[in-house]
Amino acid sequence: MWPLLTMHITQLNRECLLHLFSFLDKDSRKSLARTCSQLHEVFEDPALWSLLHFRSLTELQKDNFLLGPALRSLSICWHSSRVQVCSIEDWLKSAFQRSICSRHESLVNDFLLRVCDRCPNLASVTLSGCGHVTDDCLARLLRCCPRLRALRLENCARVTNRTLAAVAADGRALQTLHVDFCRNVSAAGLRRLRAACPRLALRAEHSAAMLPDQPPRPRAPAAALGKLLQR
Repeated sequence: MWPLLTMHITQLNRECLLHLFSFLDKDSRKSLARTCSQLHEVFEDPALWSLLHFRSLTELQKDNFLLGPALRSLSICWHSSRVQVCSIEDWLKSAFQRSICSRHESLVNDFLLRVCDRCPNLASVTLSGCGHVTDDCLARLLRCCPRLRALRLENCARVTNRTLAAVAADGRALQTLHVDFCRNVSAAGLRRLRAACPRLALRAEHSAAMLPDQPPRPRAPAAALGKLLQR
């Protein structure tokens, strides 16, 4: 019998190691990188981080990924029962619901601000269930990522016509925009964007048909109310 030939993983060349790492999830990449300095160098190779996908907001706080100019595609898709809580208008939330939201309401915005600073070559962004992402944050993303071609937003309750205006002003490379189930986007805002960007592939499933947030009207002072009742 021929003797078995063995090879240690570190004997593979850089190209093979990058290919191997590409099949691993973020946690597995980080675990493997901790075993030796050579594999840690592979973990930090920008070529490994052209695509990032997150399934929960807590993943944004981990140190098992790198943000850099090589990033081309980013998706944050949060499918959790807490998404329904985050989508409730702030003035209708109970104290318990507000405490739930306070634990993560700034996570996506803070993360996207880091993306703005480090990932100028980003081409595609998908945000689903990110109820706290704001117009200001998305406007900055459009300004800082001039190569952005696709922006897909779904169930992002705080997105309004201001994001549509930012697309018209700064989304020069944008080819595709989805604003599905974004209840604070209006039909008028969509018409203005279509007129300003006729070549943009725009989709807004159910958005303009949904009821927008309506802050409660301030109550009249008791004295004024009394005078009205006397008339």
